[in-house]
Amino acid sequence: MTSSYDDLAAPADMQDDCRATSARLEQAARRATRPAPSIHFDEQPAERPKPQVEISAAAVRIAAALHFHLE
Repeated sequence: MTSSYDDLAAPADMQDDCRATSARLEQAARRATRPAPSIHFDEQPAERPKPQVEISAAAVRIAAALHFHLE
């Protein structure tokens, strides 16, 4: 029978877990203290072109079979 005082992992395993957790906490602290991105219009990137959507021949056949009109 085990109790809450029994160590189920070896000390080396627990030490490795602590190191990994510490590294993750340091990373989270760095991310939390970074400045927020600007919301000012003049600091936004220049106008981006709209992405082109290509419709394959197979998609056109499926749309035609379903009576959709792709243009």
